Amino acid sequence: MFSMNENPFAVLTAVVAPAVLTNASSVLCLGTSNRLARVVDRTRFVRKEMETLEVGSPGYQAREKQLEWLQARAQILFKSLRVLYASLGSFAAAAFISVLGSVMAFYDQQLAFRIAAIIGLAIGAFGVIGLVSGCLMMVRETRLALLTIAEEANLNLLRK
Repeated sequence: MFSMNENPFAVLTAVVAPAVLTNASSVLCLGTSNRLARVVDRTRFVRKEMETLEVGSPGYQAREKQLEWLQARAQILFKSLRVLYASLGSFAAAAFISVLGSVMAFYDQQLAFRIAAIIGLAIGAFGVIGLVSGCLMMVRETRLALLTIAEEANLNLLRK
């Protein structure tokens, strides 16, 4: 049987992993939010540029294509944010459940401890899956951003 006297660092060990993952999710959420804000700003700029161009002109069509890519990027970023926020909440819940499980172990409530351990592990696994999924979405969005940059560079070359 598990005893807090055998390992005084058990609570710390159970809480540290979810806490580190919570921090990672928070940083990713912040970065993703910033990227989304930049996409919104760029979308507004491209729309204003389009107002000065003749509908159907090559420049106008290029801007339409950019807007499509910006919209795709925004959708990916929104999905990624939802998943990363869910992961953030999952890791916070897993840390809290780990603390509750440790309290149950301290009071020698083995059944409650095991239930808390299983629930904490399941919620933590959900969070990890979400974190990995969110990162994969960010890779996809970065590829689209690079395509947009390359297209804009080509457009600028055509202007000269």
